[in-house]
Amino acid sequence: MAEMIHGGRLVARALKREGVEHLFTLCGGHIAAIYDGCLDEGIRVVDTRHEQTAAHAADGYARLTGRPGVVAVTAGPGLTDAVTAVATAYRSGVPMVVLGGAGPRVFRDMGSLQDMDHVELMRPITKWAVSVQETRRLGEYVTAAFRKAMSGVPGPVFLELPLDLLMEMVDAEKCPIPTSYRTDARPAPDPEALARALELLRQAERPMAIVGSQLRWSREPVETLAAFLDATGIPTFVNGMARGMIDPSGPHFLNRSRKYALKNADLVLIFGTPFDFRLSYGQSTRIAPGGQSGLAGTMFLNLTSPVIAANARVIQVDLDGDEVGRNRTQGVDVGIVADSGLTLAALTAGLGDLDRGRLDAWNAAVRGDEQAKWDKMGAEIAVAGDPPNPLRVCHEVGQYLRPGDVVIGDGGDFVGTAAYVMKPFGVMTWMDPGPLGTLGVGPGFAMAAKLLRPDARVIVMFGDGSFGLHAMEIEAMARQGIQVVAVIGNDAGWTQILRGQKQLYGAERVVATELDYTHYERVAEACGGHGEWVETTADLAGALERAFASDKPAVVNVKIAKSSFRSGAISV
Repeated sequence: MAEMIHGGRLVARALKREGVEHLFTLCGGHIAAIYDGCLDEGIRVVDTRHEQTAAHAADGYARLTGRPGVVAVTAGPGLTDAVTAVATAYRSGVPMVVLGGAGPRVFRDMGSLQDMDHVELMRPITKWAVSVQETRRLGEYVTAAFRKAMSGVPGPVFLELPLDLLMEMVDAEKCPIPTSYRTDARPAPDPEALARALELLRQAERPMAIVGSQLRWSREPVETLAAFLDATGIPTFVNGMARGMIDPSGPHFLNRSRKYALKNADLVLIFGTPFDFRLSYGQSTRIAPGGQSGLAGTMFLNLTSPVIAANARVIQVDLDGDEVGRNRTQGVDVGIVADSGLTLAALTAGLGDLDRGRLDAWNAAVRGDEQAKWDKMGAEIAVAGDPPNPLRVCHEVGQYLRPGDVVIGDGGDFVGTAAYVMKPFGVMTWMDPGPLGTLGVGPGFAMAAKLLRPDARVIVMFGDGSFGLHAMEIEAMARQGIQVVAVIGNDAGWTQILRGQKQLYGAERVVATELDYTHYERVAEACGGHGEWVETTADLAGALERAFASDKPAVVNVKIAKSSFRSGAISV
């Protein structure tokens, strides 16, 4: 007898074969058949209070597993609510499959509920956007979506699934789901380009490396990077999704001296990270917006964006050939279109006879600068004033970190401080929105992290502004048994913007950047979570201890002192 199943079950069956264990969503009538199919296929449906959070959770799922995360949203506003999160994944190079509901095809362009042109909306922020037109091809399209999401530079894809397709009953045997439909092969470096890179490395006296997000998609990224560092001793800094991949207790960890190293290096290696605002657009001299100098350019770029030494050679490795040399008016000396991990491994093997001793003086200089910055920062961490300063708060939270625990940054100034102070270790143990700078990623990332790593401590470092964007997700966590600890650095303002606003326009013209010292912990309590209010350094340790001991999602709301630690820390 034929097995008759509806289209939603076909979608779920294709997801199950891909190894998907969680579907993130906010309910909608257009996609209810997918939920029904997930129940049959053993996929957990995890619901949120806003579609943006659901899509951020799918993004976080992908970062944590190395496989595409899946979000299902209803038509119209359900999809538009998810747009910010999809754009975040697109800019960060994160694979995601977005399943969007739509009205029945027979009512298309007639004004059905929530009808709109979803595909055209999603084209600019996805690698592929398409509307499925036949129920029997649903499995084929889902598998194609996974293939496209993971090929080349990873990224999100969008499938529009009309309601009538999802509800139509079909013979499962006549709707085959493709197998062996994508490859896990990674691109290796071109031999000639690799040989040139090795020659430059052998000649260099002051090399340094920056390893970025694309290492996440390499095989055994932590081990590959560790082998490179052990073999070469090259001062190396990680950013983006590579954060946490160097053991902070080991001999190679650096996170404060990158600006010094870039300024003084004679060779700079860039792995899987773009020449964007975080690296002064790859320039060797500072630039201001529009090529003009002045107050705005000084404030925005003077302190936040390190520049590359004018005489330094540059080796750039990227999965996207279009990124190689982009923004570099000085060009790059060697461009390699390849997987960062395979390139690191090839360099390690090729430099087997490298004399590490010749880098001793250079390493000593970099570590001297590193230690000087840590000493200066440590002095402020040690201050026990009230309310506690942000450095002290981040340090105290950091004492609870174990290898494999996950820290999520969702905010501006407070999160920037946490990025310097806290030292997670492991693949995707530090998560932030990446270059799009999206606030609101915290709850979704945290839900995905705790579901996938139930034994890990999952900590969200919130600014008080960003916490307000999706505070009700505490209810979704409490109801579904997802226990995370949120720490709010509460300085009653959008401080990263507020500080620059004062510098540019004066304190008397501050507008739209001030908040109140709101008791956000009471929101957590009202939603079934655990709440703590802290305004003295002496109370901080106890509040954190109770939060981590709670079996509920917990919010530790800390009133923090003003600090000049990140003065000038705005980038454009």
